[in-house]
Amino acid sequence: MIFTRLRGVTAYRMHQPVWATRPTSGTGAGRHGGRANRPGVDALYLALDEPTAIAEYRQLSGLLPPGTLVAYTLSVATVVDFTGGYTASWPPLWQEFYCDWRKLWFDERIEPPSWVLGDEVIAAGASGILFDSVLNPGGRNLVLFTNGLDAADRIEVFDPGSFLPKNQDSWK
Repeated sequence: MIFTRLRGVTAYRMHQPVWATRPTSGTGAGRHGGRANRPGVDALYLALDEPTAIAEYRQLSGLLPPGTLVAYTLSVATVVDFTGGYTASWPPLWQEFYCDWRKLWFDERIEPPSWVLGDEVIAAGASGILFDSVLNPGGRNLVLFTNGLDAADRIEVFDPGSFLPKNQDSWK
């Protein structure tokens, strides 16, 4: 694995409005799993630019569902840098990082290999994975395993006007 440090990086995420009350939790992905996290492992999926955040939120839909675009500033001591993609220097399982994890899990009830990779990243002491977007070529994504963040790691939501809701009562 290639490890890197992120300092003062700006990242973005489109949140479903219901999750805008907890923009750093990773609980939503923890409920059902994601590309690199199995159910029960909280993970915050971010993009390093706004178009990628929007493309990832839209997924394959022709229409963009309602969402809240949130900006973050973050510093994370250790993440795996997979932006160069698979080469012979990576263990062979990394060839499967971009598998169709939804089809494997939800349709075939097979554990996606990308979940095993997420487990290995966590076991290696890294807090996340930096990787290329499939939905926005040239875009970059970052998944952070929120329960494994180091005390020195920082994820700060940019909300100078306090516009994000504080709890579900904020919607009333």
